[in-house]
Formats: sequence, C-alpha cells, structure tokens
Amino acid sequence: MNAGRTARERARAELTREIKEEARRQLRASGPNGLSLRAVARELGMVSSALYRYFPSRDELLTALIIDAYNALADRVEAASASAETTEFRDFRQRWRACCAAIREWAREHPHEYALIYGSPVPGYQAPEDTIAPAARIPIVLAAPLRDALKAGVLTPPQDDLSPELTEQAAKAASLVGPELPPPVMVRFGVAWTQVFGLISFELFGHFANSFDPAEPIFTHTTDLIADFLGLPT
Repeated sequence: MNAGRTARERARAELTREIKEEARRQLRASGPNGLSLRAVARELGMVSSALYRYFPSRDELLTALIIDAYNALADRVEAASASAETTEFRDFRQRWRACCAAIREWAREHPHEYALIYGSPVPGYQAPEDTIAPAARIPIVLAAPLRDALKAGVLTPPQDDLSPELTEQAAKAASLVGPELPPPVMVRFGVAWTQVFGLISFELFGHFANSFDPAEPIFTHTTDLIADFLGLPT
C-alpha cells in the first residue's frame, strides 16, 4: 500500500513537472497573457478536466511558475554568495558583486521567467501570499553583505535625513530583510536593490540599444558604485 502511494506520488510529481515545463514554453512563445490551460493540456495529450486536477485555474498555474522562478533565482544568488565567502576573511564587497552578477546571469538565461516576476503585471492576476516568502529570499541574500559588514563593525550607517514616513517604511522593509539594519542603511539598500534590477531590466528589454550595449561594462561599474554608496569596505 505504501509503495503504491509512493508510485502515485511520483507519477503526480512528474506530470506536474511536465505541465509547468509546457507552461514555460508557452511563456516563451506568447508571454503570460497567452498562457492557456487548454493549450497546455492539448500539448501534453491530456483532457482539460484531468489538468484541472493539478491546477484548477490559470492563476494557480501562474502562481506555481512565479514561485518556481523566485526560488530558482534565490538558489542561484545564495550559491554565489556562499562561494564568495572565504575562511580567511570576509570580503563583503566581493559577495555583493557575486550576488549582483548571479542575478544578471540568471535573468539572461531565463528572460521570460525574469519578465514574469519583474516585468509588467499580468492583467487580472493578483499574486497570493504564497509568493511573498519566495520573493523575499532574493533581497534577504542580497542584503547579507550589509548585515554582516554592520555586525563586523566595518559599515558605518549613513547620516541621511529621512522623513518620518520614509523611516517607517524602512523599518517595515527591514523587518523582512534584516531587522538589524538601521533605516538609513535600509533606504540605501532599497535604492541599490532597485538600481540593480533596473539595469537588468533595461538590458533584457532592449533599452540599452545603441548606447550601453553590451551591458556588462556598465553593470559591473554600477555595482561597484552602488557598493560605495552602501558603504561596503574596499
């Protein structure tokens, strides 16, 4: 009986994987607006009613793809951060560079999945709370060099004059990314975070054409400028 349940579970997991792979192919072909459960079922040789037992709606399938994309990107960035650490010393700036480079590399390898999570919102789709924790993994690991540099005493918080509203927002954001980050540090991280993803989006969506193309030189230069802005030691 247990072996039978295990076999069914394996079969379900394999079919779930095939459904998501076909959905990703549709994303590449026509974007999230073109994603259709009926078309996925047809390509897999399934009847629509059978596919609905796995994903009852297009939105549930989109949510699964979004969560997978966030987790895949987070895995890549976490691995890059870990590989940049050494046992002899902590090079906080090198970890920052490694994390930024990993985000860009993953985005270039998976442009349609990047667009799904960081591009234009899908009309009519409201991301559920299930996506919050996977999405938060990326800024958490990106902020790790800041948290560790602050703990090591080599990051001096800036004396930025913040409005009460911005201070409150920074404290709320820090509760998700690193409660130990003071509001001025968290605000600067917010600027850095959006700058990194803005550069990547400009590159992927063709906004650097006839200017900073290829984009690697400006990306590398900017990530170092941002490290200065964040106060990471050289």
